[in-house]
Amino acid sequence: MTADSDTQSIRRDIAQKLMPDFRYFCAGNEEKCREPVTVLPQELKDFVAESGVGGVILFSENLSWPGQIASLTSDLQQAAAGKSDGEPLFIAVDQEGGRVFRTPRVFTTDFAGNMAIGATIGKHGTRFARESAEIMAQELKLLGINTNFAPNVDVNANLANPVINVRSFGQDPKVVAQAGEAQVEAMQSQGILATLKHFPGHGDTHTDSHLALPVVDHSREMIDAVDLYPFKTIIREASPAMVMTAHIQYPQLDDSKLNDKSGQPQIKPATLSKKILSGILRDELGFKGLIVSDAMNMAGIAKFFDQTDAVAASFSAGTDIVVMPLPVHSDSGIRAFNELLDALTQKVLQGELDRELIAESAARIRKTKADFGLAAHFTPSPEKLAASLADNKLRAQLLADAAIAVVKGKPADFIIPETGNVLVLMPEETVCRAVSYHMSLYRPQQQVTCMSLQQLNRPSLDSAMAQADTVVVGSMTPAPSLVELGGMEDMDVNTKQIMGFDEAQALLPSLLEQVKETGKRSILVYLRMPYDAMQLNTFSDAVLATYNANVYALSDEPDAPYTGGTMDSLVRVLTGMLKPQGGIPVSLDEVGTPGAHD
Repeated sequence: MTADSDTQSIRRDIAQKLMPDFRYFCAGNEEKCREPVTVLPQELKDFVAESGVGGVILFSENLSWPGQIASLTSDLQQAAAGKSDGEPLFIAVDQEGGRVFRTPRVFTTDFAGNMAIGATIGKHGTRFARESAEIMAQELKLLGINTNFAPNVDVNANLANPVINVRSFGQDPKVVAQAGEAQVEAMQSQGILATLKHFPGHGDTHTDSHLALPVVDHSREMIDAVDLYPFKTIIREASPAMVMTAHIQYPQLDDSKLNDKSGQPQIKPATLSKKILSGILRDELGFKGLIVSDAMNMAGIAKFFDQTDAVAASFSAGTDIVVMPLPVHSDSGIRAFNELLDALTQKVLQGELDRELIAESAARIRKTKADFGLAAHFTPSPEKLAASLADNKLRAQLLADAAIAVVKGKPADFIIPETGNVLVLMPEETVCRAVSYHMSLYRPQQQVTCMSLQQLNRPSLDSAMAQADTVVVGSMTPAPSLVELGGMEDMDVNTKQIMGFDEAQALLPSLLEQVKETGKRSILVYLRMPYDAMQLNTFSDAVLATYNANVYALSDEPDAPYTGGTMDSLVRVLTGMLKPQGGIPVSLDEVGTPGAHD
């Protein structure tokens, strides 16, 4: 082999280990491009074919409607196969269900999410974990997507966790392991690669790794008993295709340091730690599949470390695939990505990166693609997706129905009488519209006024409060995080959205106290975690938990009704049509003293 061909071989191996996103693309050198990629432009076709990247991650901006998604994924695979040495792509999404759901909810099956599933396990075992994963996997496959960055098997030991919370199955490691194992088996039975995340555990953090670098300072005994338990169990029992790393410092697992961009020593986050990825995940837990990084544009990495050095450090730690190492959103982004490939290749040639380690990792990637038959990728079929959608949505509705739990009160406290006025206060306008729509379906004669907590007008509120006989208040805590709003790309806009939810939440104690002083019935609904440091439940006659508040418009019309399975379930509980039977998969006796460790 000539020196030049050896260099090209190394470069192709490294390319297989990188997974960019194509969320946006603008021809030219526009740095702040916000043009969603729904049709693959020629520049990206050429980039996929010529660079040899191993995969692509798609986001909601890329996914508009089934026919469009099928065309996009087919074009991506055709571009990858365009050269004689072309290899199939991992085409990945974050499709957890609940808060993190990338495909259009109106065209695919929107499940209530992991904590809703955890709330059903006491009565239904792993039925809904298995069914939800099976249906989501079937739908992804019919759209041409072959890799799912799910399930999330973080044990939510911190009730105030800003980024995991209801993305977790709960607080009991054994329950999390049972549900996660069922989901891995169900996804992979449908030919979709499943991914356990976020290793070694993101459940007991008080900081979002999209924004900073969290620390979990558990003892090794607690790490083994809680954080690592689901990973160890599922790796042993279900052989997941992938495990995703966490941008989190675990000093009891690895307290070694490396210098950040400013020259300050930082404890290595798991994504950059050989002790954690190679020593624990590979050697102790016996994981044979692919280790993938969480997005490298998150502040937990990008704020502290140079991107090229961070990718190289992650490779040396044992990561097989680095996700989103650099944005590829313009011609200049393509050039920067190729420069990254060249720089990493040089690190191998100069001995800074282990050639054998890179080759073994690339071979593992190619074997996984062969094992899952990616070269003969399944032809997308939007028609089959449409044919099964109604039945699948009915099955998702059963999960939403089974998950709703009573935190406080008896049926007489939360069932609204058929006569009288109802005031509903919800964290955002779309949730209001969904509640109003479902109330109109089940109680068309009832007088219902719904107001968004983010758009309150005091005179209108006081007037509605005076006329109301029952007040229903929705609490959403923690506020939506960057991962569900879209990640780091639109951070300024998304941060403002989060502030809007926080400001709305801050209004609740005074509003509930106002209702209590009038002697009117109040019903508090925890739309996310059934926990609030403000002790809101003390103001209310009844408290319900839904673990989910996802809604979507039934059409593109400006005045289209909003719907959502959980809102349908909630309204049927409030009207006495559905008996709430869900459990509470977190320990609420910790209210006021959440176990934050960072």
